[in-house]
Amino acid sequence: AWCQAAAQKLSGGIGSKLCGMLGKERGWGWRRRGNLLPATDGDTKTMTFLQEVVDILLAYIVESFDRETKVIDFHYPNELLQMNNWELQDEPATLDDILISCRATLKYAIKTAHPRYFNQLSTGLDMVGLAADWLTSTANTNMFTYEVAPVFVLLEYVTLKKMREIIGWPDGRGDGIFSPGGAISNMYAMLLARFKMFPEVKEKGMSSVPRLVAFTSEHSHFSIKKGAAALGIGTESVICIKADQSILVALVQGFVPFFVSATAGTTVYGAFDPLIAISDICKKYNIWMHVDGAWGGSLLMSRRHRWKLDGVERANSVTWNPHKMMSVPLQCSALLVREEGLMQNCNQMHACYLFQQDKHYDLSYDTGDKALQCGRHVDIFKLWLMWRAKGTIGFEAQIDKCLELSEYLYNKIKDREGYEMVFDGKPQHTNVCFWYLPPGIRYMEDKEERKKHLHKVAPVIKARMMEYGTTMVSYQPQGDKVNFFRMVISNPAATFEDIDFLIEEIERLGQDL
Repeated sequence: AWCQAAAQKLSGGIGSKLCGMLGKERGWGWRRRGNLLPATDGDTKTMTFLQEVVDILLAYIVESFDRETKVIDFHYPNELLQMNNWELQDEPATLDDILISCRATLKYAIKTAHPRYFNQLSTGLDMVGLAADWLTSTANTNMFTYEVAPVFVLLEYVTLKKMREIIGWPDGRGDGIFSPGGAISNMYAMLLARFKMFPEVKEKGMSSVPRLVAFTSEHSHFSIKKGAAALGIGTESVICIKADQSILVALVQGFVPFFVSATAGTTVYGAFDPLIAISDICKKYNIWMHVDGAWGGSLLMSRRHRWKLDGVERANSVTWNPHKMMSVPLQCSALLVREEGLMQNCNQMHACYLFQQDKHYDLSYDTGDKALQCGRHVDIFKLWLMWRAKGTIGFEAQIDKCLELSEYLYNKIKDREGYEMVFDGKPQHTNVCFWYLPPGIRYMEDKEERKKHLHKVAPVIKARMMEYGTTMVSYQPQGDKVNFFRMVISNPAATFEDIDFLIEEIERLGQDL
């Protein structure tokens, strides 16, 4: 049946040959011989092989959404190494062996699309996004010039403009780029802020500028310090602040404040910095204001929740990761910049073998020279195609649903016996942070002893979750707070019943501790 359907859809040589050749090839030599396209007469073998791979992928997708299947088939590293032959050999493997490797890889992979996988900020699997990813890999092009990626470059242009309009910049003016992740987007912002204040640093380096300092909140993402280290500014030059008093101290000490990173949706607590107040401070001292909205930026798509980012339109730059709350397949992170042309001036190197100035089209569409990378993956098509399929209102409904689920979880456990919330008040995002107290430590009077025991609870329950394969939830300590669960919801496949299951599973796995 597949042979007949494929032959009807395919044109040219492949379609005409397929039915006649597939019967004898499918069970014979194609499995032993690796002569796929571009080998001569490799078309049928290629189609058969790829159909086998598609069958594997489709079966995995169905399993991923089946609540009766495990989230993870967990094995310890040494076990997993011994159970399969992962070593690379001099001789080529058969196509049968290649298919076995494909099956094994997915067998032991984490089902991040599973409705009960809550371990990271990026969860879920969107079918349109997946289709776009397949198409992107098939096209296998590079994002540095219009001449090799004409459609993708244009889609990036229109999508970034739309995102800037949603931020609130007039007519969507400005600039932007898709980067390998939020950490790189944040580093781009720091790079631009430094160049804006001291353009000579591009040629002369850090020795040509005074001692710079950046400011961010105590709960900001570690990528701010990582970016400072990579750019030669130094991690000690990143000051964690609560008020503008720190800026005054830095000025008195002879430092030059150049960058403030406000967080819209912190990684652990999901908290939003007061952007309007921060923008007033940045304007007062003429400091670049960046908003790290990698986690919370997608709330701009929701009329009900976008108020949490009030003031974002005053920022000089914004990081926004659609691969988190919008469930775009990894990776998809955007840096949006208010000033047009700044990225180009900051990063361009005029490589003449790529960016010739006498091309026959508008050179502004050769976007590669404003990027730090040369080769750049096509991340835009997944987001663009999903946006076409859902519309803005579809993303809004998806985001609102996830926030409703987090509110449901919070309301169920805030007064439930055996649970304590890590901070008072309703969470601002889908992050719900809590301790589970097993019966054995629930009434311990010695606070230090109780704290010591509580620190061990979440790791044990998490380990049991993974060994049973039923669900996954992250945990961590924070400051003086011992290990607690950090529940985050970004998978649109999750339901209220999945939240109920999670609560019951935590209690089942932790009742004897």
